[in-house]
Amino acid sequence: MFERSAAPADTVWRPRVTVATVVAAEGRFLLVEENIRGELVLNQPAGHLEQNESLLDAARRETLEETGWTVELTDFIGAYQWNTPDGSAEYLRFAFAAQPVLHDPQRPLDEGIVRALWLTRAEVAAQSERHRNPMVLGNIDDWLRGKRHPLAIVQSYLCAHP
Repeated sequence: MFERSAAPADTVWRPRVTVATVVAAEGRFLLVEENIRGELVLNQPAGHLEQNESLLDAARRETLEETGWTVELTDFIGAYQWNTPDGSAEYLRFAFAAQPVLHDPQRPLDEGIVRALWLTRAEVAAQSERHRNPMVLGNIDDWLRGKRHPLAIVQSYLCAHP
């Protein structure tokens, strides 16, 4: 009737599941400058999937929280794996494309976010040493190459909880 895991939850390895949003407008991409351990890095609006949250809802939420922009998701770009150079963490990122809808410049941004900014692909590439990870430019380049799938490819079977 319901699937049950054969292994205890604490013995199953799990990557850190994140979402990211490639928001493009007028030849520029929405990025965030964030303070990570005292270093200012560039990233897409991105963050961790929360418990009982769909991937689509997480992408919209993270974009709003980190940039003040409400967006309309248009496409699924892809799923990406990356691990830190020292091997201490592995990430599974689900990247989405979106269009900007409404900006609230008065909205406080998430802790650690210094500012949201719009950059061209060339401006992003010129600052590669500041990218939080290689997926930053990789997601933009995949979007530019037309790598887009219908949002319906991403399904959620989460149960509603009171």
